[in-house]
Amino acid sequence: MAHSHDHGSHAGHSHGAGHVHGSTDKKRVLIAACLTAGFMVAEVLGGLLTGSLALLADAGHMLADSIALGLAWYAFHLGGRPATVRLTYGFGRVKTLVAYTNGIAIFAIALWIIYEAWGRLMTPAPVLGGPMLVVAVVGLAVNIASFFVLHGGDRDSLNMRGAILHVLGDLLGSAAAIVAALVILATGWTPIDPILSVLVSVLILSTAWSLMREAAHVLLEGVPASLDRDLIAKDIAGTVKGVREVHHMHVWSLDGSSNMATLHACLNDGVDAHQAVSAIKKRLAAEHGISHATVEPEFGQCADSHDEHDHDHDHDHGAPPHHGHYH
Repeated sequence: MAHSHDHGSHAGHSHGAGHVHGSTDKKRVLIAACLTAGFMVAEVLGGLLTGSLALLADAGHMLADSIALGLAWYAFHLGGRPATVRLTYGFGRVKTLVAYTNGIAIFAIALWIIYEAWGRLMTPAPVLGGPMLVVAVVGLAVNIASFFVLHGGDRDSLNMRGAILHVLGDLLGSAAAIVAALVILATGWTPIDPILSVLVSVLILSTAWSLMREAAHVLLEGVPASLDRDLIAKDIAGTVKGVREVHHMHVWSLDGSSNMATLHACLNDGVDAHQAVSAIKKRLAAEHGISHATVEPEFGQCADSHDEHDHDHDHDHGAPPHHGHYH
């Protein structure tokens, strides 16, 4: 009776709506990957032919994005596999790892484009505006198609958001190349090409940083932004009959969408532990979106009271401390 595990809810979060989302998202990412890879070859040839850094920069984006979208697809593929003896939570977190990797890749590409643009500004090169415009327009159409394919997916998925971010970068890159081509055709002023390339890179950098920060928070098992651990603990103690106190509580997300928790529940004497644990899990699922919980019921002294510092700190305050002791 020391521990109670919610096996049913853990399995449940892999099926139902989540399973449908994962299946359709996987197909969407694969379509976007094929579209991106297919046009990337044409854009590289167009960039070399016209001498346009904007086109080559966008082709660089699309090369990395083809790889990133392929990884995103593979992450969805792995995410659907069942848990194993060695990977007891399954492969769901692979999607978050890929999202973080995608953020790093976008940073590297953007910095490379800025470096190349600086060289172009120092030593301007001739650019063929006409062919550049044609390639950029076709590229924009392909990127818009990819964006709408992905946009219908699950926006709560970090992996899907990473894929959308890559395609959005390509879309902005194509738009910048079109503007640069029009300016070059109208005025002959070639510095607009590297200038707009840098502008797109800076816009993408800020979004990439946000994605990386969120993915890192999940990988570090931080409390999801939508949840407050201390308030959840107080809610359980205040609403579940027979629960005197909740402590040693940890709340995290497996993949940015499936929330999990572990906690110790101090019960009043005479309370049915099974009923109390069941009520706690139902409350966590219904009110806080925590699909899998491990609850340790306690009567009297905490089972971890051998650590006097933890015991005193947690029990004296009647709720989890803001800087809880993690063990």
